[in-house]
Amino acid sequence: MKAAVLKEHAEIFVEGLSRRYPDLPLKEDPLEIIDMPLPTLEKNKILIEIEACGVCYTDIDIIEGRVRCKLPLVLGHQIVGRIVDTWRGHEDLVGERVGVAWIGWSCGSCEYCRRGLENLCRSYKATGCDFDGGYAEYTTAYVDYIYRLPKDVDGVKLAPLMCAGSIGYRAYKLANISEGSRVGLFGFGSSAHIVIQIIRRLHPSTEIYVFSRGAEHRDLAKKLGADWTGHPSEDPPKKINVAIDFTPVGETISRALELMDRGGRLVINAIRKQTPVLLDYTRHLWEEKEIKSVANVTRDDVRNFIDFYVKNRIETHIQIYRLEDVNRALKDLKAARTKGSPVLKIR
Repeated sequence: MKAAVLKEHAEIFVEGLSRRYPDLPLKEDPLEIIDMPLPTLEKNKILIEIEACGVCYTDIDIIEGRVRCKLPLVLGHQIVGRIVDTWRGHEDLVGERVGVAWIGWSCGSCEYCRRGLENLCRSYKATGCDFDGGYAEYTTAYVDYIYRLPKDVDGVKLAPLMCAGSIGYRAYKLANISEGSRVGLFGFGSSAHIVIQIIRRLHPSTEIYVFSRGAEHRDLAKKLGADWTGHPSEDPPKKINVAIDFTPVGETISRALELMDRGGRLVINAIRKQTPVLLDYTRHLWEEKEIKSVANVTRDDVRNFIDFYVKNRIETHIQIYRLEDVNRALKDLKAARTKGSPVLKIR
């Protein structure tokens, strides 16, 4: 099978962006397309022929060493495909269309798993990090960590549900948005363009302000129902009550808190920040402001969001690439040139 493999950490070269990691090699094409054997089936695993796999900013974090994973590695954790083989006892699943998300395995017995917080399990294993993922023609996954998907939707449209949508749905729940509140979304890429639709469906009278550096991203936000859009340096019409941050930089945290009204809550929907988060207590945290981070997803997050999608059929805006063009997809994502979610169409 063909697969895109990461063999060593590297900084992804994008013209116009300054270097952050001089100790790493600088590469335009950090992933190598190779032929490799089909993955071997193990106990309680299934073999998936992949239709599509979303490209996530976490994949850039992995390549550039901010998230440590096994090497060599097939990245990709927003997988859509069909089951073509299984471990003994699961043969009835052959032919099913399924998705695979970032959560690849959890122990099921620790205090966090017992409390329904398997995303905080200390033994948590991630797809496309601890296990080979979906930048390939085939992959395997544990049978208890797959999700049935609609059969009447193109796979490239479903791929963003597996991470951008699911972790966005978790961020939405943690934000505790009340009807009529003012919500600020900072950054407007793969996850935020889905979250704005969730908020619009569930809280129609909420005012939504979108902060993005990209004019195209602001245009998409307006089309999807934003009441106001602007550059992060601009002030919105009113103070915000809730903020969700989707950006890879620390400066956005302090900016969101500056614009937040008393008693507000900020949810950080980013696995890693590339620059420091610098806060002043009086300026940013006084008056009972809260900060909540999002750590991974649970299987219930994925299941619940798929159910929400099936009932509401929100639109996933995608930019399609071939597997052979995966390095271009990563560079476009790093440069914020993608509009919506970048997705690899495998077949």
